[in-house]
Amino acid sequence: MKKIIVRLFAFFLIVHCTLNIEHCNAQWVQCNGIGTNQYVYSLTSLGNNIFAGTSDFGVYISTNSGTNWIQTSLNNHYVYSLTTLGNNIIAGSQSATYRSTDNGTSWIETSLNNNYSVFHLTTIGNNIFAGTNGDGIYISTDYGAIWWRASVSGPLIESLASLNNYIFAGMGTSGVSFSTDNGTNWFQTSLNNHVVHSLIVLGNNIFAGTLNDGVFLSTNYGAIWTQTALNNKTVWSFTTQENNIFAGLDYNSPDSGGVYLSTNNGASWLNKNQGFNFIPSVVSLLIVNNYIFAGTNGYSVWRRSLAEIIEIKPISEIVPDRYSLRQNYPNPFNPETKIKFDIPRGSPIRAFGDDNGRGSPTGAFGDDKVVLKVYDILGKEIETLVNEKLQPGTYEVTFNASQYPSGVYFYRLITESFIDTKKMILLK
Repeated sequence: MKKIIVRLFAFFLIVHCTLNIEHCNAQWVQCNGIGTNQYVYSLTSLGNNIFAGTSDFGVYISTNSGTNWIQTSLNNHYVYSLTTLGNNIIAGSQSATYRSTDNGTSWIETSLNNNYSVFHLTTIGNNIFAGTNGDGIYISTDYGAIWWRASVSGPLIESLASLNNYIFAGMGTSGVSFSTDNGTNWFQTSLNNHVVHSLIVLGNNIFAGTLNDGVFLSTNYGAIWTQTALNNKTVWSFTTQENNIFAGLDYNSPDSGGVYLSTNNGASWLNKNQGFNFIPSVVSLLIVNNYIFAGTNGYSVWRRSLAEIIEIKPISEIVPDRYSLRQNYPNPFNPETKIKFDIPRGSPIRAFGDDNGRGSPTGAFGDDKVVLKVYDILGKEIETLVNEKLQPGTYEVTFNASQYPSGVYFYRLITESFIDTKKMILLK
C-alpha cells in the first residue's frame, strides 16, 4: 500500500509539473499600477516605500513592495533619475530637479533648473551629485535645495559612483573620469574611449557598463580596466547584493536584454530572464524588501524574489554525462539543507518517461528548462527553488525550512527530458 501511495504521489507530481513548467512563480512578474508599457528610467527606496521615475507620468510610489503603485503629485515629467538622503527624495527630470520631504505628496523645484536633463543622481556621504546631459556635474550639500557646478562642465554624464575618497563619472563618449577632492578636479581614467551608461562599486571593485562592449572591471581605482565575460552587450544599469552583481541589458544587444547575474566579479554571468513575456531593455534596477525590481524600456516594472534568483549556484566546471538529482544533505535537517543536481550536455530530449529519466528520445539537448520544487507530505507545493534555463553543469541550491513544521517533504526536479523525486525529513 505504501508503494502504491508513493507511486500515485509521483504520478500526480509528474502531471502537475509537466503541465506547469512554464508557469511557476519563481520568475519575473509584472507589477500593477504603472500600466504595462511605461518607460521606467529610475528606481529608489525610502524606508519601505519604493519610487519609480517614468516617462511622461512622473514619479510613482509603492508602499507594499511593488504589488501596487500610485502616481505622486510629480505627475507630468520625464523623471530620469531618483535618489534619497535623509527623508528627502530627489527627482531629476528633463529640465529641472525636484525635492519631496513627504514621500511624494508634494514636490518643490530646486535651483538645478537650467533646462538640462539630469540623467543620474547619487548620494555620497551628505552630498548629492547630479550628472546632466550636457552641463556636467552639479553638487548639493543641503539635501538638494541649492546646487553648484563642479569643474566637469560640458560632457554628457550618465552615471556616478564612489569608492573611498574617489568619485567616478561615466561619460557619453569619453569613458570614466574620477575626482579625489569631492568633485572640484577631475581626471580621465584609462577607460577613455567607451560610452559608459552605468557604474557601480562592489567591495574594492568598480564596474562600468558600456555601449556594445559589455562590462569592464577595475580593481585599482580605475588605473587599469579589464573586460569581463559579459563582453558584447549594452549595459544600462547595475545593482548589487552582498557578493552578487546584477546587470540590466539592452534588448538590442546580441541575443540579450533583461537581467544577468555574476557571483564571481564578472568572470561568468547567468541569464536571469525567466518570466519575461518579452525580454526587455532593463534601464534601472533596485533591491529592497527581499525583492529585485527591474525598470524597463516600455514594459514598466517587474519584480522577482531575491532569495530565489540568487540561491542556485554552479559548483563545478566539469560537465556531467547524465541527469542526476542527489539526496539532500544533511538529511534529516534543521532548518537548512542543500540539494545538488546535474544537467548534462548532449542528452536526448523526451516528452515523458519514468523517474530514472528513461524515455524515447525526441530531439537534441540545448539549454534545458529546469524546475525544482518542494512539496509537503500531502503533495501541496510549498516552494519553487529553481525555474530557469540552465547550461550543462552541476548545481547546488539551499532550501530553508525555518517556517515549516517537522515532517516528511518531497523535492522534485523536472526538465524537458528528466523527472525525479526524492524524500527528505525536517526534524526540529
